[in-house]
Amino acid sequence: MVRKIPSSKVKKCAENITKSINIKKEGEFVLIKGAFYCHELLEEIALSVLKKGGIPHITATSDYYEESLWQDDKIKAKTIEKPPLPYLEMIKNIDAYIVIEYPEDPLIRNNAPEEKLKAYQKSVAPIREILYGFKEEYAPGKKWCYAAWPSKKAANFYNIDYDLFEKFIVDGMSIPSEELTNITNNLGKFFDKAKKVYVTDDFGTDFWVSIENRVKILDDGILSDEQIALGDLGGNLPAGEVFFPPNEKQGEGKIFCPLTIERYSNKILKNVELSFKDGKLLLDKVSAETNLDILINAFKQSEKIDRENKVPEIRTYNVGELGIGCNPIINKAIGYILTDEKINGSVHVAFGFNKSFGGTSASQMHWDFVTAPKANITVEYMDGSKKDIMENGNLINE
Repeated sequence: MVRKIPSSKVKKCAENITKSINIKKEGEFVLIKGAFYCHELLEEIALSVLKKGGIPHITATSDYYEESLWQDDKIKAKTIEKPPLPYLEMIKNIDAYIVIEYPEDPLIRNNAPEEKLKAYQKSVAPIREILYGFKEEYAPGKKWCYAAWPSKKAANFYNIDYDLFEKFIVDGMSIPSEELTNITNNLGKFFDKAKKVYVTDDFGTDFWVSIENRVKILDDGILSDEQIALGDLGGNLPAGEVFFPPNEKQGEGKIFCPLTIERYSNKILKNVELSFKDGKLLLDKVSAETNLDILINAFKQSEKIDRENKVPEIRTYNVGELGIGCNPIINKAIGYILTDEKINGSVHVAFGFNKSFGGTSASQMHWDFVTAPKANITVEYMDGSKKDIMENGNLINE
């Protein structure tokens, strides 16, 4: 029997989630989306929004609905792919968007027909354009937060003890913002006036990317006024990383990612190796122990949608993010990106979209690939000097 998460912790997480969208004025319209299994959290978020003068709207579905969507033969892919026009109009009028991870059981999407998953991806493309300001008419986009929440079914799916899963998410999300601010500041200081970042580990990771003249973002879970001014309008919880939009056409090498997940099908991939050159993923050189075809199809499908949407320059395969995890609670990869990318001592590289946090790429693709938490990092500075700042996942404080 899984014990109930104490109400005090639920309220604390709700408060931190609300902090992450930085409500600035009376009457901000906040859409809160999730599932029945986390309805207590959804309502606490809504109450927290109200206390700050915002206007919340909750929408939630069950796993029954989710499974029926994929498995009921009477629901056709051609119906799913149609953009929901009234919903689009609502998205245009919201000020902020909060999503709590759903469905409760990630396994449901493992069994979804590929045709319907592609249709769904196509249907959400115009929503993402509005949310993230892909097109100038929607720029800079909406404030947003995408947060994790534990369930026994999800813990089973990721093959992790439920208590540890809850600790990663709930305790990882409940760290006082002041503590995370200190941690991210301490890590971030090593990247002042940085030109290139070199990353290696004992598992095959060996790459560099350029962050010259690119913004440094300290993810302490609070959306600051400075981030809003830069156009960085959202983030994930639990928080705890320092990240950058690297120069999209520079960098090369190899990344080894022990575990990752494809966001539409929830298919787990193990021991993924990705090579890139001139900042661009070499898709024909990617390897994986499991579900390699899922990865390749995901990138190709995103490229297809990017082309259909007439993106000015296709950036589906270009480096979009360099991140260094630093949440002190999270210490193990489980394949769940919302916790994996915050693992203390890990590094992640994403390909695709980065326009909302200081980059120049618009794409339906944004996939983070996280190294083992034993990274070695060397920073090359604008003056030509170099400094080792992390060894075997441990920050070198000199």
